[in-house]
Amino acid sequence: MTQSTEIGPEDRKIITLARSARARNAVPEGAAVRDETGRTYVAGTVGLNSLKLSALQTAVAMAVASGAKSLEAAAVVSDAATPSDADRAAVRDLGGPDTPVLLAGPDGTLKVTVTAG
Repeated sequence: MTQSTEIGPEDRKIITLARSARARNAVPEGAAVRDETGRTYVAGTVGLNSLKLSALQTAVAMAVASGAKSLEAAAVVSDAATPSDADRAAVRDLGGPDTPVLLAGPDGTLKVTVTAG
């Protein structure tokens, strides 16, 4: 797992989308992923009695359900200090071990970028 704090405009965009999903749905986390064609999928935490998914797991599932073949990047907005192992695994399953996972705080400030691997 490598770490970085660099961010480009496309990555800033998915952080903004993730932040908006978190705020709009009043959930603990918001996430967004960008697929190989540049399409984005945005989601919030799912907390049903019968189904619990993190925001990033939900965004990855949405990408898969929409036919995405791989991921270019993933972002999650959370109070957490690092992306969870489960979130990184979901991104790795679709995007591979080198896919960047950006973690930002609720204010949108990038905390860290790690690889899914």
